[in-house]
Amino acid sequence: MKFITCRHGRRTTWGAVTQDGEGVVDLGRRFPEVADLSAALEVDRLSEARDAAGWAEADFPLSEVTFGRTIPHPKKIFCIGVNYGGRAGEYADPSSSSNPSVFVRFPESLTGHGQGLVRPPESEQLDYEGEIVAVIGKRGRRIPRQEAREHIAGLTLGNEGTIRDWLRHAKFNVTQGKNWERSGSMGPWLVTLDEIGDFEDLRLQTRVNGQLRQDDSPATMAFPIEYQIEYLSTFITLEPGDVIYTGTPTGAGARLDPPVWLVPGDVVEVSVEGIGTLTNTIEDERVS
Repeated sequence: MKFITCRHGRRTTWGAVTQDGEGVVDLGRRFPEVADLSAALEVDRLSEARDAAGWAEADFPLSEVTFGRTIPHPKKIFCIGVNYGGRAGEYADPSSSSNPSVFVRFPESLTGHGQGLVRPPESEQLDYEGEIVAVIGKRGRRIPRQEAREHIAGLTLGNEGTIRDWLRHAKFNVTQGKNWERSGSMGPWLVTLDEIGDFEDLRLQTRVNGQLRQDDSPATMAFPIEYQIEYLSTFITLEPGDVIYTGTPTGAGARLDPPVWLVPGDVVEVSVEGIGTLTNTIEDERVS
């Protein structure tokens, strides 16, 4: 089932997309005590919500909604760097590591499907990074790799938008370049894990203005999604609603020759068959 966070009319709510993909079952109305999709994960109500939505008629058309960030209030947002095949070769230091590169983002740096990614006046180097995003559904610490799927509620998609020239303001720090407000996105919806087979069979593609820029499979990951969960949960408890941006393939704009940055009017699409397509336009930040 596909769960969304959205605005319809004057209400922000959460819901389930009907099987025909045309409508939305308003779960915020059916579960008024559950504030949003983050809360549904936190209090373990997603299975109940799925049952309630399974045979229900749509409350409104999907075409009428404004999408929000799929997980509205993630407690933790982890990002895995330099993970797909060939990524290490994009850097001056080609050495590999026995452990994944990990950094974090803040919720305010992410917007939803159909929304504009914002280029700030301080830099023209806004870049895209298409990613598969894992959403945690079950609390756990020191989770064995073979049990990792039991802790995943589902998958969504992400554009881990980056301001490139702010990545190296300090020698060992990428935080600034990864956390500009509304520079990245998450969506369009959360697809529950029962609809997803082996992660290695997925195909991630990113297009800019229709041109294919990234095309790869988690089968080439140095650190598979299940291992990421094992590794992260070693040092911190993973909680329902936490999200993991699992890495991006080669082909970001910074790696083209010459580099090509996103500009207002561009359209970026991140797609995985069986999950959907996350679409965002590019716009300049309005500074008063």
